[in-house]
Amino acid sequence: MFRRSLLALILCTRFADAHDLTHASVVAPQNFSAQEQQALRVLIEEVAKRTQLTLPVIHTATQPVAISIVNAHAGAAEGFRIAVTNTGVSVTGNDARGVLFGIGRLLREMHLTKQSITIADALTIETAPKYKLRGHQLGYRPKTNSYDAWSVPMWDQYIRDLAVFGTNAIELIPPRSDDDADSPHFPLPPMQMMVEMSKIIDSYGLDVWIWYPAMDKDYSDPKTVEFALNEWAEVYKRLPRIDAIFVPGGDPGHTPPKHLMALLEKQTAVLHRYHPKAQMWVSPQSFDQQWLDEFIAILKNSKPAWLSGVVFGPQVRVSAQRLRAMVPANYPIRNYPDITHSRQAEYPVPDWDLAYAMTEARETINPRPLQQAQIFRVIQPHMAQGFLTYSEGCNDDVNKFIWSALGWNPDADVTGVLREYSRYFIGHRYADTFAQGLLALERNWVGPLIANTGVYTTLQQFQALEKSAAPQDLRNWRFQQALYRAYYDAYTRRRLIHETEQEARAMEQLRAGSLSGAEAILDQPGRVSEDWRARIFELAEALFQSIRMQLSVARYKAISVDRGANLDTVDFPLNNRLWLKQRFEEVRKRPETINEILNWTNPGPGGFYDDLGNSAAQPHLVKGPGFTKDPPFLESALSGFQQRPGWRTSWGDYAEALNETPLQMHYTGLDPAAHYKVRVVYTGDSPTRKIKLDANGLQVHPLIDKPSPPVPIEFDLPANLSDLTLTWNREPGLGGNGRGTQVAEVWILKQSPPK
Repeated sequence: MFRRSLLALILCTRFADAHDLTHASVVAPQNFSAQEQQALRVLIEEVAKRTQLTLPVIHTATQPVAISIVNAHAGAAEGFRIAVTNTGVSVTGNDARGVLFGIGRLLREMHLTKQSITIADALTIETAPKYKLRGHQLGYRPKTNSYDAWSVPMWDQYIRDLAVFGTNAIELIPPRSDDDADSPHFPLPPMQMMVEMSKIIDSYGLDVWIWYPAMDKDYSDPKTVEFALNEWAEVYKRLPRIDAIFVPGGDPGHTPPKHLMALLEKQTAVLHRYHPKAQMWVSPQSFDQQWLDEFIAILKNSKPAWLSGVVFGPQVRVSAQRLRAMVPANYPIRNYPDITHSRQAEYPVPDWDLAYAMTEARETINPRPLQQAQIFRVIQPHMAQGFLTYSEGCNDDVNKFIWSALGWNPDADVTGVLREYSRYFIGHRYADTFAQGLLALERNWVGPLIANTGVYTTLQQFQALEKSAAPQDLRNWRFQQALYRAYYDAYTRRRLIHETEQEARAMEQLRAGSLSGAEAILDQPGRVSEDWRARIFELAEALFQSIRMQLSVARYKAISVDRGANLDTVDFPLNNRLWLKQRFEEVRKRPETINEILNWTNPGPGGFYDDLGNSAAQPHLVKGPGFTKDPPFLESALSGFQQRPGWRTSWGDYAEALNETPLQMHYTGLDPAAHYKVRVVYTGDSPTRKIKLDANGLQVHPLIDKPSPPVPIEFDLPANLSDLTLTWNREPGLGGNGRGTQVAEVWILKQSPPK
């Protein structure tokens, strides 16, 4: 007699060769729970999709096969054991989730091809997850680059895919957030889809979280509180399952901690009317220093019993290690890592090239397997509870599976995870080639693009896969995403080389005194590699049809260009053409300004010039620990990006430092007998943040507004310099995203002695 707490699933083969499962039957207890029956459906249906074979389910083994039954209480939660013998394969879960995750691992281990199922002989796996919480936010809302167009079956498949790799929680978003109220892509109203998603998640036995921002203006007002309690209660009442609510302290929302915590205490009481065991979590996101201090004081002094834990995520002004030290030990800390954005983010791509930042932009298809593993291994150990990642679309698909795999086993080999991903989602014959292609896409983003010849090699690798792919492979959205990135990267590099050479030829004409010649060169058509460009547009259409990616505002009704619509920026200018044409108008009025254009980066004899944000042209920047040790760049300088029409390319990228971390540059070899000036250009995405500059601890200028539009400004430096350290800071103690200390260009100018 099978007991519900004793779970076993057996695959048995009718052949003596145990690794051949083509004619296998599935033996399972007749009294499996609904959740365990769902796990069985995952096995049967996913095998059928890949092999055209339907494995029969029986309840009594008709072959001489060993059936292992493992007590759920004997092993770690969610764990399982897989054993392959010469008579079959057994998958034994420690509990109901263990059955699901064991089946998921079996699917990842099997070689599934048309009319064939095999598995490695004598395979034995016994494992349980390291982290209790391993989840991802899937928000059905207009702001995302794809999710708002997904149907219920699409959500079911994606949640199933994540569960196969060990995901045990999904975070939803309520109908009202910081988004538009509607989307042209919605197949269902937001509340109805939220209910359907909760049902799906529950059917797999996974946890349902809700990211619920407190966005109303004044929670010190009893009427506002009453409105919020009633509004949120409607969500609590409608959803069949809620395990936890996470309320961000900001982004969006801006409520003082005492009022926020008072609101959440009341919300917890209402929540428990409908979901008695549900938890309430909160983050100090966007808090300024004063609010952070108040928040920690509430935790220490009031000791709120209703609070289940604290969340570390984007815009928390202290490190994960520091937050863990500040928060009382009885409150667990959960991670909320941003895996979806490539710039202006919690974990931006280190030293990203301006050409990528301005074309592919913030929400591009972004497989970063090795970098995500580094983020995980630096940050996650300070949050024993686990994680739910921040996602705004399927552009970060690969990153989700890296986090899920590492959440199960932090020591997992990243390349091995990519091989499982490729084998399971793309096909057995792609296990290594597609995995290596994903690693190559990550390498495309390392270092200056103009020198990265590997970008073309990456495209060649994917073109070879594309050429040999079967029709169903070419319809696979994950295959399409990788192709899109490979073509886009290569096309951008080809344009960058062409437009850089074009500008160089124009400058030669300008040096020769021919303004018209320079203009004629800059006005030449800039199109290159038209076949690559055409393929990018074809793949964008394919991705809209297959997974509803909205890569263009005009074509696919993306909510805005900066929300993943990088088809609209595929031809964004990569040289100074627009800036130069503006300056040429000044030259016509004042011919002497031609020298300023020609000598823009020349600091003169004994001087220094840095183009900050350009990793190849900032030799004096003090970088700090850097991405490897400090992936959120809380103690390091990082590259930021904000380009405006008509700006120089050198203004589109800049060095920045976050919160109270200073931005520094260091120089040696100055002449103590000489006098120096500093010339600087301030740009960035935080123009209202004031900035100040010191030199060797002495004030060069106090907190000032940044000139808008950007212009170079000059200041005297102290006398008797041999070494020089420049230090910039923004206003102290501010909340928000931490940005503001942003510097684009710096010249140190040695002044000629008076005659």
